[in-house]
Amino acid sequence: MADTKREIERKYESDESGLPDLTGVAGVATVVDKGVAHLDATYYDTADERLAASSVTLRRRTGGSDAGWHLKFPVAPGVRDEIQAPLSDTLPRTLAGLIRSRVREAELAPVVRLRSDRDVRDLVDAEGRLLAEVSVDAVQAERLTGEGGSVQWTEIEVELADGGDPAFLDKVEKRFRKAGVRPSASASKLARALAETAPKKKPRKKKAQVGQAPVAQAPVTAGDHVLAYIRAQRDAIVELDPAVRRDVYDSVHRMRVATRRMRSAFRSYRKVLDRTVTDPIGEELKWLAAELGVDRDQEVLTDRLTAALDELPRTLLSGPVRTRLRTWSHARRGGSRRRLIAVLDGKRYLELLTALDGLVDEPPLLKAAAGKPAKVIGKAVRDDFAALAVLVERAVVLPPSQDRDLALHEARKKAKRTRYAAEAATRALGEHAIDLLRSMKSLQGLLGDHQDSVMTREALRDLAGQAHAAGESAFTYGVLYGHEERRAELVEAALPEAWRSIKGGMEV
Repeated sequence: MADTKREIERKYESDESGLPDLTGVAGVATVVDKGVAHLDATYYDTADERLAASSVTLRRRTGGSDAGWHLKFPVAPGVRDEIQAPLSDTLPRTLAGLIRSRVREAELAPVVRLRSDRDVRDLVDAEGRLLAEVSVDAVQAERLTGEGGSVQWTEIEVELADGGDPAFLDKVEKRFRKAGVRPSASASKLARALAETAPKKKPRKKKAQVGQAPVAQAPVTAGDHVLAYIRAQRDAIVELDPAVRRDVYDSVHRMRVATRRMRSAFRSYRKVLDRTVTDPIGEELKWLAAELGVDRDQEVLTDRLTAALDELPRTLLSGPVRTRLRTWSHARRGGSRRRLIAVLDGKRYLELLTALDGLVDEPPLLKAAAGKPAKVIGKAVRDDFAALAVLVERAVVLPPSQDRDLALHEARKKAKRTRYAAEAATRALGEHAIDLLRSMKSLQGLLGDHQDSVMTREALRDLAGQAHAAGESAFTYGVLYGHEERRAELVEAALPEAWRSIKGGMEV
């Protein structure tokens, strides 16, 4: 088993003069001496240091109160999520899975050993509650690869107590600054150890490691703009993989969106990237999006139906409707979580990640990629919008029917693609693309509500059939069905005017 905690901390340089008096920090009633802990940590990475390139750290540590395996992911400056697993001789499978999207099939090996004498103080308030832990760490770092090398330093670390107010760290820092203690130039001990023990080499241009974006440069050509967007989606997929495995809120949806954005870019900018290369990758992205969507689509349906039930008067609730809904939802979602993890652990997914790296590193650029962004990208966006216009205008003149539902669904998908094309175009086209992006979000929301109504009515027919077969009343499902029909009618009534407004403001 692995435990996760949010680590909020700050690091400071130390001249070995120790801690300044912290009893004067607002809120601190007592500074409790917790003694000295002797810590011995070995950090692991690939030969090309892929984890370090992504600011991810993996270590096996002995000593102290939390000996074991620790895996840390960056969240924000000074904030990391730490996943802990019990001490063992080999890396636990749970942690191995969380770094798989970055490590792939490369071998992990020890890269740095850090031995620290940690002198710990607890900052406690008047009621005895822990506010933060402050430690003075005397660190000895030894590089375990290449020619080796060692370095030592002393630093101060302040870690906020679980559930504490981050503003408290500002108060501690204010006291430190008055005492001449300055923030550390390194984000972590590992980063400093790697930097200060690295063999001296002549600088040479290196290809970006997995999950590490190259140094940002202003895009010049149309190809530069498109590739920047493609690269951002590749990075999002890699970075979201651990969150999806941990079932972090909204992570599945965000990864799915990244796959859709990339596929849309392949299609919208087909004059920039060779489709003989991107089409096969697009098919694999479509497969991954479908696997990610198994849970998500069912979750959206269940939430919509639950909310609708909550709004109904009790007099319109007939039979065990909520129980039926829970049973139906659970049956349709059964095993989907295990299936998704198996997908992420599978060979097909790894091959897709490798293909995405190849696409970014050696992009299949066509002649138009060297063109002026405003011309090439502007035309691609206009073409998408023109295709959208055909679909919307065809749908709005159809009478209410299944054909109209399908036509509106196709328009919704095209609106989404046009939205993503506009996203990729914002740096090249400026305000015009931003205006279009806002319009496409609005249109997508309108058409999405209509499609959700269509899917919800299909689910209600299924639920009503199951209820009837079980001898239960189907009355409430009929009421909800009528409400969903009305929601769809309102969308259909609002669409023509909304579309006229969007079309009138179109200028790219």
